[in-house]
Amino acid sequence: MSIEQHSVPEALHGARLDQAAVVIFPDYSRSRLSAWIKSGRLTVNGETGRPKDKVAVGDQLALRPEAEPAVSWSAQAMPLAIVYEDDDVIVVNKPAGLVVHPAAGHADGTLVNALLAHEPYLDKLPRAGIVHRLDKDTSGIMFVARSERAHKSLVSQLSKRTVSRHYLAVCQGALTAGGMIDAPMSRHPTQRTKMAVVRDGKPAVTHYRIRQRFAHFTALDVQLETGRTHQIRVHMAYRKMPLLGDPLYGGRLRMPPGASTELATALQGWKRQALHAYHLMFQHPATLQTVDFTVPIPDDLAQLLAVLSAHDILEDA
Repeated sequence: MSIEQHSVPEALHGARLDQAAVVIFPDYSRSRLSAWIKSGRLTVNGETGRPKDKVAVGDQLALRPEAEPAVSWSAQAMPLAIVYEDDDVIVVNKPAGLVVHPAAGHADGTLVNALLAHEPYLDKLPRAGIVHRLDKDTSGIMFVARSERAHKSLVSQLSKRTVSRHYLAVCQGALTAGGMIDAPMSRHPTQRTKMAVVRDGKPAVTHYRIRQRFAHFTALDVQLETGRTHQIRVHMAYRKMPLLGDPLYGGRLRMPPGASTELATALQGWKRQALHAYHLMFQHPATLQTVDFTVPIPDDLAQLLAVLSAHDILEDA
């Protein structure tokens, strides 16, 4: 795997090497990073260090990550909405509320458990073929590698930013135009469960255009150029237009003044980030042909849009 290099930002000056590494390389766990520090895969200014060593602003951290080995998770017979499958890839439509892979607090009942029941061979692949993911409460389309060549190809395509991903999002605020957000991201320096826009973070680019305007909310078509953890949610909150219902980045619900009973009920009852991955396009690992898939808007989000259309009407509409 390629070497990842980043300099230590001012905010992490004086931090332990392992603590700084978690912020700078958020795609990996602290335990793995600590192991890589000890083995020399993660160096400081070209030198091997210890997890407890202190870092200084401007220090150059270089990480040569080790390919993640396959893990053993149990298969569980669960409903699985398969959009497409062949010998190399499985494309699924993940419902909101379903965790992608087992983790602390979610030992089973995940998408991975369902996939292993459908295709036991996935147990032989890193992370059971999962090469990208959606948050628990984000619905929509995902691809899964079903073979070694597919895993290598899909990881490479994601790294090269050649995978096209479109999302439907509903944000708070009445936008008048689309745009682009180019703001680097990394782990939040103090709140470990959150990501944040950080000056010295990894590049993160989000494109968005207006899909439907309402008086106090806007439905957006969002396209990811990069795929950082929580990227759309963080970028929209950074621009002061957080996703409706986002429990981590959305802040307090802005109830429109004079909202009808129907609108107030719909908004107060909406308990997940209004985000749905509806379109995915990539190069098939075997045929090398471009393939694309689209899934419908889930019922809960369609109902929310219907209520906004009927009860949050623009005055000039």
